[in-house]
Amino acid sequence: MIFISKPLDRRTLLARTPLAAVAASQSLPTLAAGRPALPGWFDDLEHRTFRYFWDLANRKNGLVPDRWPTPSFASIAAVGFALTAYPIGVARGWIRREEARDLTLTTLRFFDTAPQGDAPAGMSGHKGFFYHFLDMETGKRFRDTELSSIDTTLLFLGILFAGAWYDRADPAETEIRTLAQRITDRADWPWFTNARGSVSMGWHPGQGFIERSWEGYNEGMMVYIVGLGSRGRSLHDGAWNAWAKTYPEFWRGQGATRHLAFAPLFGHQYSQMWIDFRGIRDATMRQAGLDYFENSRRATYANRAYCIANPMGWRGYSGNIWGLTACDGPGNFELPYRGGSATFYGYSARGPLGQPDGRDDGTLAPTAALGSLAFAPEIAVPAGNALRRWPGLYGKYGFLDSFNPSFRYASAKLETGSVDPAAGWVARDYLGIDQGAITGAIANARDEGVWRVMRRSPTIRRGLQRAGFAGGWLG
Repeated sequence: MIFISKPLDRRTLLARTPLAAVAASQSLPTLAAGRPALPGWFDDLEHRTFRYFWDLANRKNGLVPDRWPTPSFASIAAVGFALTAYPIGVARGWIRREEARDLTLTTLRFFDTAPQGDAPAGMSGHKGFFYHFLDMETGKRFRDTELSSIDTTLLFLGILFAGAWYDRADPAETEIRTLAQRITDRADWPWFTNARGSVSMGWHPGQGFIERSWEGYNEGMMVYIVGLGSRGRSLHDGAWNAWAKTYPEFWRGQGATRHLAFAPLFGHQYSQMWIDFRGIRDATMRQAGLDYFENSRRATYANRAYCIANPMGWRGYSGNIWGLTACDGPGNFELPYRGGSATFYGYSARGPLGQPDGRDDGTLAPTAALGSLAFAPEIAVPAGNALRRWPGLYGKYGFLDSFNPSFRYASAKLETGSVDPAAGWVARDYLGIDQGAITGAIANARDEGVWRVMRRSPTIRRGLQRAGFAGGWLG
């Protein structure tokens, strides 16, 4: 927590957040009909973020690094984003369909044959799931990383996208469709489920399941949709209800600003990059009178409003410089700040105080605003314009992961990044999952490029219907 001039207790800090102020207005701007006109430079941003995946993928196995330029292991979630980015590159004319097809086929063949088992080493996964991080060359478990239900789901969403997009009758695209269904149907979802009906966050060989499960409201919604949609060992009936019944304490705001809150914006963005929740509702949303898309639109506005109110007194926050989510940070420090002290963090989830998983150390991430482009283009586009002008933030693969205008401690021993005495700290790396959220959000904002394809996925349709969704495009 930061103390400015004199200590402020938590109640005072929360009173200075915008949550009550925004709710009092009882209104948000209506999302304009039709697709937004994106500034011309967004073509460059989209191309640069796409190139992260195209340039850095290992052509022998399709694995994609978690980050760059720091030497890195592969992230299976980043692979899911990559499999989605390749067809976007085809649609935009940056690569040929055959190039995207061949790399996709290499990737799916790897995951189809990668070794599975409960041994602590030498395996890529177990029970149809995969380890969070894999060695870039061997494709085996990296160190003691967990078997991850959420990262496997992000991988599966990319695989399902590929299975729906490559729709030609030639042998290569036919094989992609076959592999996509086989890989995603192989996961043993009941094995990953606890007695409450909730899916565990992870598993370690020799230790068992991680204590925490996917409950509350967060990015875990995709786990339940994909798990319910599997044609193999799918989640049992009632799994979505077991998830949704944990919502009550997550509601924030009133009237037109009332929404299920999760402080870091990635929790709203990741599921909805692939799944079009516009106009479809489950029992919770039917009772609330909105849908999950509108819910995330409201969450985006709340994130920005918090940054405008800036109760912690950080430098740089404004109506166009905003965006709190999971990202890199300068490191774990307790340092003097404006007559008091401030706590800073390394890689961490960040979001408005007063919301679930809220944490604010002055670190902002471009993917927070730009990953919400499809939800709220009228505030995300101006944020992108302002962020592009920030010193040292825009480079080879688009936006570096994060920056902190308040961290101006040139003598600090940083975990990553660099410090400018005037502009503050800027991250060193691009992160695959944050690049992927930007790529997908631009595609959906431009022409529903990801949503259109995923609406054809039998797995997604089945998962939504088993969860009780109806209306809209599911009709």
